[in-house]
Amino acid sequence: MAAIDDTGSWQYGPLPSTDDAPAWIYGIVPDGWIAGMPEVTVDRDEMIIICPLPTPDHPADATESDRAATEEGRISRFREATRDMRVQIAQQLQYRYHRQASWGARCGSTTMVFTHQSMPVTTRLRQPERLVLDTLVGSGVAASRQDALAWCVRLVEQHAEDWLKELREAMLSVDELRRRGPAV
Repeated sequence: MAAIDDTGSWQYGPLPSTDDAPAWIYGIVPDGWIAGMPEVTVDRDEMIIICPLPTPDHPADATESDRAATEEGRISRFREATRDMRVQIAQQLQYRYHRQASWGARCGSTTMVFTHQSMPVTTRLRQPERLVLDTLVGSGVAASRQDALAWCVRLVEQHAEDWLKELREAMLSVDELRRRGPAV
């Protein structure tokens, strides 16, 4: 949730904790829907919920292509069969956690995300940064500056995964210290 502070700039207020979200979702979905606790990834705007599905029995002579197609078919069936209920649950999630819900499923080694929120991010870039984006657009790597910026973010995420994980863990420690407050 955002609000304007005394200086006239936007500040994010505290959002509800999502620590219990996987358990809450597991409890609200109908029995038999999923094969275990869902995986929930959260940021300020969105919760992506990946529902584990039972892995189908594959014939012994099934190729990797056959396995992938079977798993994609299972996920597709789940997506269509659960659509209306997922919309209702998403509304409850938004009320409870103040974030949009997006859904996906994992079956065997196949993962599909059905929906994504696309959030605008406004930034000011100086000419050297704009030139990088324009080079990506001009070379055909990206269709627009927006696509080029998203491409850059994905590249950093891919190559700095360990560092980003360590940074997120450090941020959790800071959040915990804030929550506890000073000892009186």
